[in-house]
Amino acid sequence: MDWDTLTAGFTVWDVAALVFLVLSWAGASRVIENPPKNYPSTSFLMADYRRAWMTVFVTRQPRIFDSQIVASLRQGTAFFASASMIAIGGGFALMGNADQLRGVAQDFGTDVDPVVVFEIKLMLMLMFVANAFLKFVWSHRLFGYTSVLMAAVPEDPENPVTLARARKAGEINVTGGRSYNRGLRSVYFGIAAAGWLLGPVVLMLTTLVTLSVVLRREFASHSRAVLLDASDHPLCCHNIPEGGSSGSPWLRTL
Repeated sequence: MDWDTLTAGFTVWDVAALVFLVLSWAGASRVIENPPKNYPSTSFLMADYRRAWMTVFVTRQPRIFDSQIVASLRQGTAFFASASMIAIGGGFALMGNADQLRGVAQDFGTDVDPVVVFEIKLMLMLMFVANAFLKFVWSHRLFGYTSVLMAAVPEDPENPVTLARARKAGEINVTGGRSYNRGLRSVYFGIAAAGWLLGPVVLMLTTLVTLSVVLRREFASHSRAVLLDASDHPLCCHNIPEGGSSGSPWLRTL
């Protein structure tokens, strides 16, 4: 591999498409995790329900139901972490057979790039998958921390440390969910990065479609409309003890 090979394999359009992909990925995460106060995202709404869950479980007896939910969350993160590892292995296997990918690209009528160019494009996909793996592993660990904190919550609601520990469990739970969602977005945009194998224009199109799907699910989905139903929000927010961190002041006004 030399500089002439790289400059011949990549154009200004490739750079523009790559920048568009990275900015879309980072921008989507920024908007979803820090939405406008008057237009919250689905993930932002769910964060309040996670906190409310940790305050409600204080008075629930027995707490087997809550432990089962945490266990299911950990199973989900473990599944995606394992799938990411398999995808990483598959990606390295593809890099060893880049000539076959060149043949596929040629069948679609695109210009055939050097093998090293295909390997670099595959590396971009692997970077997204590797980031997803790290996020899923960290989310799995955070949900484990949540279960430990939940176990440390006394069964007596009148105990002075009960609500304080429940709030801590809620915040760790929210952090675990945030890391899980970041991992999913990395998977989404990693799939979009596969469009680069067919050229920069296809990469821009796959990035645009992925960005549209992600934002629609967060800001224009039926699930979000259900979560915005104000009928149970007062109960949810009143259960948050004084001094607690609900993370969304707008919710208390509904």
